[in-house]
Amino acid sequence: MALTYRCLIIDDESPAHKALASHISKFDDLEHSGSAFSAMEAVKMLNANSYDIIFLDINMPVISGVELMELQPNRPLTIVTTAYSDFALSAYQNDAIDYLLKPISPEKFAKAIEKAKIYFSGNTLKKEDNTNAKVLSHRVNGQMTDILLIDILYIESLGNYMKLYSKKLKSPIIIYGSLSSIADEINSTDFIQVHRSYIVNIREIATITFKTLTMSNGEIIPVGRKYQILLDNLPSR
Repeated sequence: MALTYRCLIIDDESPAHKALASHISKFDDLEHSGSAFSAMEAVKMLNANSYDIIFLDINMPVISGVELMELQPNRPLTIVTTAYSDFALSAYQNDAIDYLLKPISPEKFAKAIEKAKIYFSGNTLKKEDNTNAKVLSHRVNGQMTDILLIDILYIESLGNYMKLYSKKLKSPIIIYGSLSSIADEINSTDFIQVHRSYIVNIREIATITFKTLTMSNGEIIPVGRKYQILLDNLPSR
């Protein structure tokens, strides 16, 4: 059975709902599963129902779209739909997968949905058939690629994307997603976040200072102040 992605539209204007519902109806694997006309209504719906993708307006009364993202960090995949270009940085900092300016063309809508599908299919952990070694499976240049977690040195955030550095590869791999999402995927005691933009493999740390650490490949990684306590509690090296 093909996957169907449940979609919630969050916008305070009826014409926007109609336009997005029309776009959604063009895709067999998208389902318009709900409509909220305010952020407060959306929060109730998000708490009561399961959605895969939300289409979120920015300029709404009482609680804005950006504030909603901040209040709901574990919300469904978010595509921002707005008439204002000013909030793109804030949206991406809150892990929006795309930022569409109204009026939204079918082409741009389709590209945003493609990004969403790549995200859903591209960052999943699995067990190898014949070993207990975990691998991270992700999409690179349209092809699914596996990399052993034990080979990962560190992961660097690039806004909506990440650079994954491996001991086995000369160049980093660019994958889609946020550090928070990949941290949930990895879910391993071998990895620790040391900065808002970095997750590192503990086994590959060579030295630690107050504000930086050096990895086994010689790369120096900054350490955020609030993450220092996590490093302080690591076993002595």
